[in-house]
Amino acid sequence: MGACLGACSLLSCASCLCGSAPCILCGCCPSSRNSTVTRLVFTTFLLLGVLVCIIMLSPGVESQLHKLPWVCEEGAGGTLVVLQGHIDCGSLLGYRAVYRMCFAMAAFFFLFTLLMGCVRSSRDPRAAIQNGFWFFKFLVLIGITVGAFYIPDGSFSDIWFYFGVVGSFLFLLIQLVLLIDFAHSWNQRWLCRAEERDSRAWYAGLFFFTLLFYSLAIAAVVLLFIYYTQPDACYEGKVFIGLNLTLCVCVSITAVLPKVQDAQPNSGLLQASVITLYTMFVTWLALSNVPDQKCNPHLPTRLSNETVLAGPHGYETQWWDTPSIVGLIVFILCTLFISLRSSDHQQVNTLMQTEECPPILEQQQQVVACDGRAFDNEQDGVSYSYSFFHFCLVLASLHVMMTLTNWYQPGETLKMVSTWTAVWVKICASWAGLLLYLWTLVAPLLLPNRDFS
Repeated sequence: MGACLGACSLLSCASCLCGSAPCILCGCCPSSRNSTVTRLVFTTFLLLGVLVCIIMLSPGVESQLHKLPWVCEEGAGGTLVVLQGHIDCGSLLGYRAVYRMCFAMAAFFFLFTLLMGCVRSSRDPRAAIQNGFWFFKFLVLIGITVGAFYIPDGSFSDIWFYFGVVGSFLFLLIQLVLLIDFAHSWNQRWLCRAEERDSRAWYAGLFFFTLLFYSLAIAAVVLLFIYYTQPDACYEGKVFIGLNLTLCVCVSITAVLPKVQDAQPNSGLLQASVITLYTMFVTWLALSNVPDQKCNPHLPTRLSNETVLAGPHGYETQWWDTPSIVGLIVFILCTLFISLRSSDHQQVNTLMQTEECPPILEQQQQVVACDGRAFDNEQDGVSYSYSFFHFCLVLASLHVMMTLTNWYQPGETLKMVSTWTAVWVKICASWAGLLLYLWTLVAPLLLPNRDFS
């Protein structure tokens, strides 16, 4: 009944859903740009898929999913066989359902990645598909999702796991690029306001947040050593924490070197403090996947008979731990930021395939926006790469799949709901982020003939 009502409500507004993007949200955000509204709608599709994944991990939904063809085998008396006697099939079924849902979202956005290649302006016929026909696009997403649930299990989960590993690593790098850009823009704007208004309050604000971020990072290091290491064990965790702390100190010192300051007057400790805090956050996520009960308090308790006890109701898989929840929140914020952002730095716009709006065009758009409707701001040229935006959503689908399943790998994690693969991917992502930030500091010195303003 609910599905029928939902279909009727969609059909009742099909005239709007088959039109352009501004038609959908013109009542609530009348002055929005066409490009912004389109990205928000596609991001809404992704977040709806994430919500479905969360529902699929609920125990009540898992019991209904046993009817699908790739479930655990049924034993004598109608009881479900627990694979290898470690974790119940219901939890694995929930993980597999998330794999298929995220596969459907990734396939949907990858289809648009291929379809929207080399679109230059809204005059391209494919731009109408990008900015409209939402009802049919939603039907396509539903069709791919239904088909994904009938994929034979076989080696699908094993192969798709490695796609998730690569995609999640790349999405973490995109998060780091956005974070570095955000820190640079924040520092630059506050310094400009301090000079324009001749007020020390802006300098005090920069100092306060710099001190706050470094204090949180130091507190994180202390807590990581307390909860994720042992005096006579957990040597990998000690190395990871110590090495990342050393690298953070190095980039912080580099940010205030006289030569770096001369080449980049806007560089400072605020950006370094943001990167340091985020590095400690990624380190925490990595250590929360260490497959060792002594070094990871988030793992289910292993009993002497090699069973796993995660709660009072028997065999349960624990995925709603604190790192997963925080990681999911950061993922949502980053995805929304990708949909709304346009950087102040030309290099970042080039890397992320977005463009700044020229002042003359912006004035024209403001005049058009006064008529009370969303407007097309891409007649002379697109403000972002359609294809690259969808590729970012493909990576986001893979990243959220790994986050919600705690980097579950079929076969390996029947014994332990964590893998060393997750640890190394996140640690390597933290190192790549630090190297990327270090490059933004020393690049003007190493390449003096290039413009890094």
